[in-house]
Amino acid sequence: MNVDALQKRLGYQFTQKNLIIEALTHKSYKKPYNNERLEFLGDAVMDLIVAEYLYKNFPHVPEGDLSKLRASLVNEKGFERLANELHLGEYIFLSQAEENNKGREKASLLSNAFEAVMGALYLEAGLAKVNTLATSLLERVYPKIDLETIFRDYKTTLQEFTQANQGVTPEYILERSSGPDHKKEFEISVNVRGIRIAAAKGKSKKEAQQNAAMIALEKLSKGMSL
Repeated sequence: MNVDALQKRLGYQFTQKNLIIEALTHKSYKKPYNNERLEFLGDAVMDLIVAEYLYKNFPHVPEGDLSKLRASLVNEKGFERLANELHLGEYIFLSQAEENNKGREKASLLSNAFEAVMGALYLEAGLAKVNTLATSLLERVYPKIDLETIFRDYKTTLQEFTQANQGVTPEYILERSSGPDHKKEFEISVNVRGIRIAAAKGKSKKEAQQNAAMIALEKLSKGMSL
């Protein structure tokens, strides 16, 4: 695998080649190392970078909305988009079985590899370098970053995720409603294969469903298994 081409896309040449190789090595490749530890590190680095980016670029947005914005960017689907911008799937080391299973196109695999590469870059070049690259990628993938554009339809995103990974559609259940007619509050849970993934409240059923789907996506992106 020619990692030099990827390094050109990154705008950085690793002096510790073992770091970039490790970052690109999926556990199926059966080496004494894989990218899971670097993925763990890269996830934390990206969480900080995106949080700082949003903090600086949205000075008047309250904390709750900043959290929603971050959740829209720092998740499997978001990292998959950044990975595709780097054509990362072309450079990952996979087993033949995973190759045959279209591993290079899997959102989870691409997202994990992206986090691992960011982790490797952080270890060798520091936070400022990762910040420069990640910010550039974000602005290329999301040419218009604002509340309207970045807020996702969480229900649709969750459905795409569960259908791709489980072949099922999430089920939304009204748990309870309270308050007078003019000021109702609804609590709705989201279930996948009968498993309660998350629950949230909203001023309408639609809002509660979106909030529950957002929480479910956050949990799933952090490794919760179905």
